[in-house]
Amino acid sequence: MFDFLDSDWFIITLEIVFVILIAYDIKKYIETKKKEYITNIVLTLGFAIWTLYPMYTSYFGWEDKQKQEMLLACNEMKDVNATKLCNCVDETIFKNFTYKEFSQKDTNSKEYQEFMKEAKEDCLDDGWF
Repeated sequence: MFDFLDSDWFIITLEIVFVILIAYDIKKYIETKKKEYITNIVLTLGFAIWTLYPMYTSYFGWEDKQKQEMLLACNEMKDVNATKLCNCVDETIFKNFTYKEFSQKDTNSKEYQEFMKEAKEDCLDDGWF
């Protein structure tokens, strides 16, 4: 139901909202010099870090070399549709796991198999989200 929370456009929209809220509070503080706007700025920054940090840690958990190795396996496929699916699944893995977590995952576990099934379904879905 809340699959849109993992999408990149949602994260970008959330960042824009935080920037607008902080800019508004800075403008109001400069105009009025009320300390309540500093409180709003600090709370907004804290909430932004609390919500956005987990989304960014997965992007920084992979080195370029590690990503290229996974994507290289996809590019060796002859079928274009299979390559697109493989790239999409790899991107989902990059977003959800760091390299260390992924390398320690048991690929035969029920949890991992469910994750892969959902990732493939999401990648094949042509819906709006």
